[in-house]
Amino acid sequence: MAAVKQLNPKAEVARAAQALDLNISAAMGLQDVLRTNLGPKGTMKMLVSGSGEIKITKDGNVLLHEMQIQHPTASLIARVATAQDDITGDGTTSNVLIIGELLKQAKVYISDGLHPRVAAEGFDLAKKKALEVLDAMSIKKNSRDDLIQVARTSLRTKVKGQVADLLTECIVDAVLAIKKEGEPLDLHMVEMMSMEHKTEMETKLVKGLVMDHGARHPDMPKKVTDAFILTCNVSLEYEKSEVNSSFFYKTAEEREKLVKAERAFCDDKVQQIIDLKRQVCGDTDKGFVVINQKGVDPNSLDALAREGIVALRRAKRRNMERIVLACGGTAMNSFDDIKPEHLGHAGLFYEHVLGDDKFTFIEECENPQSVTILIKGPNKHTITQIKDAARDGLRAVKNAVEDGKIIPGAGAFEIGVYQALQQYKNEVRGKQRLGVEAFADAMLIIPKCLAQNAGHDAQDCLVTLLQEYTGVDRPVGLDLTSGQAMFPAEAGIYDNYCVKKQLLNSCTVIASNLLIVDEVMRAGMSSLKG
Repeated sequence: MAAVKQLNPKAEVARAAQALDLNISAAMGLQDVLRTNLGPKGTMKMLVSGSGEIKITKDGNVLLHEMQIQHPTASLIARVATAQDDITGDGTTSNVLIIGELLKQAKVYISDGLHPRVAAEGFDLAKKKALEVLDAMSIKKNSRDDLIQVARTSLRTKVKGQVADLLTECIVDAVLAIKKEGEPLDLHMVEMMSMEHKTEMETKLVKGLVMDHGARHPDMPKKVTDAFILTCNVSLEYEKSEVNSSFFYKTAEEREKLVKAERAFCDDKVQQIIDLKRQVCGDTDKGFVVINQKGVDPNSLDALAREGIVALRRAKRRNMERIVLACGGTAMNSFDDIKPEHLGHAGLFYEHVLGDDKFTFIEECENPQSVTILIKGPNKHTITQIKDAARDGLRAVKNAVEDGKIIPGAGAFEIGVYQALQQYKNEVRGKQRLGVEAFADAMLIIPKCLAQNAGHDAQDCLVTLLQEYTGVDRPVGLDLTSGQAMFPAEAGIYDNYCVKKQLLNSCTVIASNLLIVDEVMRAGMSSLKG
């Protein structure tokens, strides 16, 4: 009888083989849910929330976040897989599949009497060898074409082919626009704006900024070309004092004076903007735009509109940073020492009205260091799906830029690891070689699932791939259309180096930990009540 039973008679206990079965069945259950999602030919899942909201997706990360998982082991695996997405932006589905398969293959040997600790040690040896294969297979490439191939491989597993190809160009150009030599990439400088409008094929990259609000005065121009842009954080409305204060006056004249002084407080600032506009624009057709983080009162808007100045008020703080990066200039906190060199510049500034919503476009910037991906779609779930895919695509390109190397895709890496481990196990002494063999067999789950999801026979495809494989220097992958072997490098199918590295590390650690669990106790405080 378990010792915990003496301390707590109500505790639920699963011991030895029972505990192992509990963990393995949970891992395999989660694997069965996600296995049909893998690859560009994977199927979709439809999630219905308690309130009846529908989400259609094949993104493993979205599925694991939205699904309500009760089983503790399955929940643990789901958290590991979503952590993989948080770190590298991809590989969630593969993570779940490999953990499930590692436990499934280990179970075969453990049921024949192999100790789980020995299997875990074998996994560790196999992981080290697999990491060597990963380095040997990696290709040092970093041109725009290579980044496009990496992004396309990632995006085609999330959305349909045409949309993936369109998004690929947008994403790679967006990352290259914000890339600065010797500095880490900041993907926050790529804004994603969505418009429920037209079709998903209208999605485009705006080399500038799109904001989800417009000018607040009907007489202000809706379109300005060759515009100077003043970015500021200055209040152009009368504000109350920060402490509770009162003003006392004895006569109506004194009150008038007070009102004039209040008004002059704003009018002086507005006049400074108007003077600057006249200085830089003169009698030309050049436009002038003021984007203010704080408020602009109606009188100030009126004065600016009379001068043909476009003013946007209460802009979001994150946009203030981006406008300066996209258009140049300096964000001003005071108008006292304002000069023409503090202004940014954009070739085109216009407002787009869509139903009740207004969108402001700042385009044709000279050297934008902040860009916007404008996602369009006929309905909300299409837009959400493209947004999730674009986020993963951005991460894939960022990983490729930072790693400086990529890995052939289409299951080529897994086939390479399998063949390398089959040779390596002969060098391993003792029972650990069984753990190495289990690891090698588990890696084949990826090409198997790719073949099954494309409608081919998994065994036939595997045999073909293993026969065609000649070595690490010329890896072979699976052609999902024909079911035959092909060279991923020639087809332009590449995966991220850091995603595969993270997969090998996290899957091995979690599978080893779950294998060496010999007792599962549900004996929390809640079970002691009553």
